[in-house]
Amino acid sequence: MSAGTSLALEQAPRRGFPRFPVKVPLDVIALRSGIPQNLPGRCTDVSEGGVGALVAGELTAGQQVAVELRLPNVGRPLRARALVRYQDKVRCGFEFVGLAAEQREMIRYWSHRLAAEAAAAVLEGARTEPASTGTPAAPLQKLQKIRIPRRALYLLIPAMLVLIALGWWRWQWSWNELEKESVSQAAPLRVPPEIMAARIVSKSEPVYPEEARRTGTQGLVVLDVLVGADGTVRNLQPASGNTVLARSAMEAVRQWKFEPYRSSGRALEVETSIAVEFRLH
Repeated sequence: MSAGTSLALEQAPRRGFPRFPVKVPLDVIALRSGIPQNLPGRCTDVSEGGVGALVAGELTAGQQVAVELRLPNVGRPLRARALVRYQDKVRCGFEFVGLAAEQREMIRYWSHRLAAEAAAAVLEGARTEPASTGTPAAPLQKLQKIRIPRRALYLLIPAMLVLIALGWWRWQWSWNELEKESVSQAAPLRVPPEIMAARIVSKSEPVYPEEARRTGTQGLVVLDVLVGADGTVRNLQPASGNTVLARSAMEAVRQWKFEPYRSSGRALEVETSIAVEFRLH
């Protein structure tokens, strides 16, 4: 008799690049039974490491896809291979795979231009005074008439830039917290068997039931298993196979221990399938 296992999903690396919010269309191409399928979506943010998006379609964490988007003020579209890091309803996170240097430069050019436009907007805002009656903003000359020192204006600009930086930091922090919350509230990740099989730390072989041995019963038993964040088996139930053999398989698998599955440094509760084969020799 032999017992075989299987599970899946690669660890997602920690984010090493700042995110920049953007709202542009996104195309996701995924393979379904070897046939490319186009899923429409919309970007929420972009970095050199990946893309956050809303996608109208079902994806699986760890699945490899192709993504295409066109950044504002960038001549050519950005096309890249990516891995699905997570999906919570329609919200998805994609990690770029093998992004070329030219493509990284496209993202840097766009992000630098975005920052320059934001700084220019701050300067323009500092040069004008909003009118309380809805009339056009007063020019800088009017500011001088009410005796606002030019030096004070020069001090105001760095202060505004500091406020923008603080606002950006707060947005980044809020995004990270939202992402953690969405992961914690989402249903357990479904991890392919071969990945979790590689994470087995210890396991006990099932005992061949004497009743099944007498009747010459053998075959494959498949179990649906819930593995906790600590790597222990929290719950399991038979998905297919002989009932007598399944009871023995469950008694054994219940004692198995896995290396905790982690995403962004956090241990997660995951679902998987385990196949146990009973064979008479």
